[in-house]
Amino acid sequence: MIRVNSDAFCRTVVFSLLLMAAVTGCKPAPTTSESSGVASTDKITAEVSGGWQWLFNGESAEAWTSKSGEPIGEQWQIIDNALVLTAAGGGDIVSKQSFTDFELELEWQIAASGNSGIFYKVNSAGWSGGLEYQLLDDDNYPGHDNPIHFTASLFDIYAPQVDAHLPAGSWNHTRIVVRHPQVEHWLNGKLVLQFELGSADWQQRAANSKFAPKRVLGANEPGHIMLQDHNDKIAFRQIRIRAL
Repeated sequence: MIRVNSDAFCRTVVFSLLLMAAVTGCKPAPTTSESSGVASTDKITAEVSGGWQWLFNGESAEAWTSKSGEPIGEQWQIIDNALVLTAAGGGDIVSKQSFTDFELELEWQIAASGNSGIFYKVNSAGWSGGLEYQLLDDDNYPGHDNPIHFTASLFDIYAPQVDAHLPAGSWNHTRIVVRHPQVEHWLNGKLVLQFELGSADWQQRAANSKFAPKRVLGANEPGHIMLQDHNDKIAFRQIRIRAL
């Protein structure tokens, strides 16, 4: 994997983060209120001591592996403190650790007309199962007309109830909270989707989705985080998680 740095870009990102912190604050909100969004890099020590751990902090991708257990493909590069899929062929990458109940936060930036996803609760046995938090250029993706495929949807099952996406090329902030059976999808400080795994509504929707009857989704057991290679450029940064 190739690592690239840009001092000018870094200075711009740091200034932007400091300005946002001064205006809005950086502490993640509880699930009963809106999140403030970006996690400040000035609070790394507090985050670790508060139960947070970095899956990617801009310096190393050691927390990730390919599905085969090999190092991640060279198409995944560290550029300007972001983990970037620069071209198709890098393959999906999965967290080495698995998690049951958790809170996950990260930022992502998608290319124009791009499509990708954040999977969680992924079973390492054949890398099956999993729930997909959809990432999409909602404004330009071809054939984009189904709400259950919009950004922050639970792909092919639940549509987001609030449109909080920023356009392609912008950094969006995602937060996923799993306290089985309750799941929350957040986007840019807005709670956009809530659902209950195993409910009658869930079972009906899952049975009618592209996933049925291939696998059971969202079991109350540990699963991995997976970042998708959907052949489109996508960048991730400030990926952190804590067990609940």
